Amino acid sequence: MNKKINKVAVLGSGIMGSRIACHFANIGVEVLLLDIAPKELTPEEEAKGLALTHPAVRNRVVNAALQNAIKTNPSPVYTKKAVSKITTGNFDDDMSKIVGYDWIIEVVVENLDIKKKVFEQVEQYRKPGTLITSNTSGIPIHLMAEDRSDDFKANFCGTHFFNPPRYLRLLEIIPTPHTKPELVDFLMNYGDKFLGKTTVLCKDTPAFIANRVGVYAIMALLHLVEKLDLTVEEVDKYTGPALGRPKSATFRTSDVVGLDTMIKVAKGLYDNCPDDKAHDLFKLPDYVVKMEENKWLGDKTKQGFYKKTKTADGKTEILALDLKTLEYRPQQKIKSATLELTKPIENVKDRMKVFAAGKDKAGEVFRHSFFGLFEYVSDRIPEISDELYRIDDAMRAGFGWDLGPFEVWDAVGVAASLEGMKAHGNEAADWVHEMLDAGHTSFYQVEDGIKKYYDIPSKSYKSLPGAEAFIILDNIRGNKTIWKNSAASIIDLGDGILNVEFHSKMNTIGGDTLQAINKAIDMAEKNYRGVVIGNDGANFSAGANVGMIFMMAVEQEWDELNMAIRLFQNTSMRIRYSSIPVVVAPHNLALGGGCEFSLHADHVQVNAETYMGLVEFGVGVIPGGGGTKEFALRASDEYNEDQIVQNVLKDRFLTIGMAKVSTSAVEAFELGYLQKDKYSISMNRSRLIADAKAKAIELADAGYTQPVRRKDIRVLGKQGLGIVYAGANTMYSGHYISEHDKKISEKLGWVMCGGDLSSPTEVTEQYLLDLEREAFLSLCGERKTLERIQSIVTKGKPLRN
Repeated sequence: MNKKINKVAVLGSGIMGSRIACHFANIGVEVLLLDIAPKELTPEEEAKGLALTHPAVRNRVVNAALQNAIKTNPSPVYTKKAVSKITTGNFDDDMSKIVGYDWIIEVVVENLDIKKKVFEQVEQYRKPGTLITSNTSGIPIHLMAEDRSDDFKANFCGTHFFNPPRYLRLLEIIPTPHTKPELVDFLMNYGDKFLGKTTVLCKDTPAFIANRVGVYAIMALLHLVEKLDLTVEEVDKYTGPALGRPKSATFRTSDVVGLDTMIKVAKGLYDNCPDDKAHDLFKLPDYVVKMEENKWLGDKTKQGFYKKTKTADGKTEILALDLKTLEYRPQQKIKSATLELTKPIENVKDRMKVFAAGKDKAGEVFRHSFFGLFEYVSDRIPEISDELYRIDDAMRAGFGWDLGPFEVWDAVGVAASLEGMKAHGNEAADWVHEMLDAGHTSFYQVEDGIKKYYDIPSKSYKSLPGAEAFIILDNIRGNKTIWKNSAASIIDLGDGILNVEFHSKMNTIGGDTLQAINKAIDMAEKNYRGVVIGNDGANFSAGANVGMIFMMAVEQEWDELNMAIRLFQNTSMRIRYSSIPVVVAPHNLALGGGCEFSLHADHVQVNAETYMGLVEFGVGVIPGGGGTKEFALRASDEYNEDQIVQNVLKDRFLTIGMAKVSTSAVEAFELGYLQKDKYSISMNRSRLIADAKAKAIELADAGYTQPVRRKDIRVLGKQGLGIVYAGANTMYSGHYISEHDKKISEKLGWVMCGGDLSSPTEVTEQYLLDLEREAFLSLCGERKTLERIQSIVTKGKPLRN
């Protein structure tokens, strides 16, 4: 389908509608956001003498909703500038404007009659062929299109975003029998490439896929609480990060989302799925009914499974709900032998067998939960999906699970789990037994770097659709790794491109990481065409290994520390000045050294959700891996006759001095971490490595030439230092910063101004790197710096004298 989406109309500005509008604005789409026009004035409007016909009154609902959305944290927009792409209005006055829009998304209240009335109004104005979708979370899609024209039905389907739309990656696509197949293909592709979503094709069944399975899993746990005599803290401890689930686990997630939301879906499933074997599980336990009556719905009502209070001395305390007495009490510390056994295991998949074999409550919770879940998801095929991978995709993207149900089942062992399932009263669907009888032992397998899933109708393995567009390092690491050490691996991506993958804790950067980068560039300069620095970890890199710096500084091993910092700087410069293109592919956290590598790349292929910053100031030092030098260089490039050079210096100085971290890739550009024409954004995190490889090939094909080291960096010397020192002294005198912060500021200014040169002068990069390294080392010798670092490294243990 040759369709362009330039303008989107969002009908309904509630929590979901306003945030969906914001996300389309994030990607540069023009948005029209509409809602109802008020029927009466507020007291404030009456006091101002406004009439119901006044534009401020007519658009009060939509404007208030949009402003509330923009104020939320985390923000629904990549940058405040995105909001300018949203125009607001109301259904009565502005519905006619939708005639010029490419996609109309309905997000009004979850009431079929109201939705039908909105669609009736829409059909009066939409032009034939215009795409129209509903964001319902549970109303049957086909019922909404009843009584509509054939063209409306052909271009209509469900598009279920998850809240918050910017951050949760799931987008469920739910066609009706009348929806054009090419429209479904278009939405699957558009959601993936342009909205950054994991698009999952769903059948028009109650709660679709993610909520059907996710709410089952939650309800099963709510009932298990009574059976195993579990506390709120125990459940959240056993079902959190160790299990590959979000930190908020089960009950904290319920508080954040709202218990009423889960209750609504559960009641809907109880009413609409009478033949579901798990039907009784969707009935609310007595303690949940009582919580609903008490309006203990979570954060929105200030209490749910947890409650934030103040102690007698004014300190904040979070209490937990006792599910037996329904009284709040101090949280209990949870210990578990099973959880202790999982701690040294980095790979989530490898932890599953430990949980399954656990002899304590954690093991019991796992077996009861997952044996029931295995039965449930196997029974849902083909009801909610014909392919098992769609269920896993939906649970990972919609609920934040590291592993989907079938992936967990594979990790435990499909055949090995059947006996345990029977002991717990669970039975896998017939097709699972048939799969095993045919000699197929898992739901997934990897062949030649391509992940394949078990296709039930053909009883064979098929490649995941679109898999060729992704490079998943997990799938190729086994047979494509050509060099590795304890902290990093070099993987051959094919077509002459190497990839450096970090795999230290939090992907922190130490000597072995630097060795791997230099080794990859050495290899590429001899026998390959380019290098990508990227990984599939939770974060690109949290920065340098401060523990290593701390130990060297405490032991006063200054020569070793000097050599380590010099190696870091040289590696950054090697990234910049190699004879082959180097593309850095950051995502999530790209802090400190991870940011410095990005600053020196030929191109940065950045995920939209990248939080980038030079944060060393907070540790008591300045960026020492080339970051301070690079900001001085970029300030120099920005000096021109139309600007006051001191203001340019101040802006660059404050970005480092305030340790500013971007809240998105777009803001990383605004803060100066990314440069125009030297970065590209990958909306979909899963496409990042493939996009980075493509960019490296593009640069090589264009005839990449090794850059020449800069010798023309203009620094301000004493002219700039006077401004820096005066500002730091003012902040210190006003008690806004400490004496140590004043000293760091002066060191930062010293480097960025090129020292105390008598007048503005052009200097080399190496000159600035030497100043940077000298300042970094001197700050490492400060006791205040060591105290800051040790609070991170040793978690509050006393600093040795």
